[in-house]
Amino acid sequence: ITNTLTKEYPPTVSVGSVRSVPTTPPLTMSRFSSSALLLLLSSSSATIAAFSFVPKTSTVAKAAPLFSSSSESSTDVPKVQHDNDDWIREEFSKPKNGADDVISAAQAQGRRAVLGPKEVLVYDTSLRDGTQGESVSASCDDKLKITRRLASFGVDFIEAGWPGSNPKDAEFFRRAKTELTDDEKAKLSAFGSTRRKSVAVDQDAQIQALIDSEAPTVCIVAKAHSWQVTDILRATLDENLEMIYDSVEYLSKGGQQVYVDLEHFFDGYKYDKDYTLQCCQAAIDAGVDGLVLCDTNGGSMPWEIEEATKTVVDHFASTADVTFGIHAHNDCGMAVANSIMAAKSGAGMVQGTINGIGERTGNADLCSIVPSLALHVETEKMTCAPQLEEITSLSRFVDELLNRTPNHAAPYVGSSAFAHKGGLHVAAMERSPMSYQHVDPTQVGNEKRVLISEL
Repeated sequence: ITNTLTKEYPPTVSVGSVRSVPTTPPLTMSRFSSSALLLLLSSSSATIAAFSFVPKTSTVAKAAPLFSSSSESSTDVPKVQHDNDDWIREEFSKPKNGADDVISAAQAQGRRAVLGPKEVLVYDTSLRDGTQGESVSASCDDKLKITRRLASFGVDFIEAGWPGSNPKDAEFFRRAKTELTDDEKAKLSAFGSTRRKSVAVDQDAQIQALIDSEAPTVCIVAKAHSWQVTDILRATLDENLEMIYDSVEYLSKGGQQVYVDLEHFFDGYKYDKDYTLQCCQAAIDAGVDGLVLCDTNGGSMPWEIEEATKTVVDHFASTADVTFGIHAHNDCGMAVANSIMAAKSGAGMVQGTINGIGERTGNADLCSIVPSLALHVETEKMTCAPQLEEITSLSRFVDELLNRTPNHAAPYVGSSAFAHKGGLHVAAMERSPMSYQHVDPTQVGNEKRVLISEL
């Protein structure tokens, strides 16, 4: 994602030349002094306070690294403007049609940490991460229709796109200001990334696009894996921390609610736990509202999610009023299980998509997560729970607008989810419908079906 937006990674080379890729040892570790590492491993509030970033006086000049290295030099951040950013400025320089300011329900209630599983916020990213799936695309009109339906269902956040990445998403946020109701606009979230390396935050065009979107909530992606930082982003570990801090601080001061998607968090936690905690601390020090732990490659197992989530939630519980969330991918078929395990371990936000659409094998399926939390985990507070009977209809509505054939075997919402064929099963169902059903299908707006066959 960052490579798409940034000319600096990898470095620009002339035509016909050979790119020289910096070699980094596979086990690159954070460049800390031993005393700083000992401080990080302590769980006391005094230690965390000592570890915190010192507030900066300017967001234009690059701050001195928190942990300096003799191999790294501190330079002023140039005011860079790339030619290919012009369309972003053009899109958001258009008249705003007098749209009223809208704040999210979470902002109106004041900042507070949400702790799962008793309370869970539902964050839908169908219109952003979901559209990264193969053969999945939505027009701006369709995005507006799906937004209205999601808002009616009662999800807490609707991540409708990345306004700094393409004209269609920029158009959506411009039209949303006048075509959506205040209640619908209050749920909108705009996606983006941290500022670019070597670009001042107030000069970063896609950061400005987040502000100009006027979405009450923004969610920015940040690297949380030390190897990803040094070898993929090609930044120093300190630079990445500064990019997180600068971006969160700048957006928070603008009045938007800020969440950070910590990309590759669980893989990074296994590789270099200390650095993932530093990424969390950088965002917390800058005033973040929530941190989303991402299983970006989809390779984590439920017990790994449980251990890491519980550790992080407990580590910051006494010192930070921050909601932790989960963003899982389904490459091992574990996205739903991992999301529920994270909620059971204290995550107060679950990100996912309707019908599990998304890149590669998809994202965590909210059509499975939401009813499982409501009916099996017994989550007491979830804003869409009272509308649970609408979830099957919602699933089919989204498939229809996206030109997708519904998965008949989908849990809860599929047409076969409560279909019974075997004679032994059907005989038992005659005595009690719950003999071969885990819930009453009407609770999720579906129906029981008995199939005629030779069995």
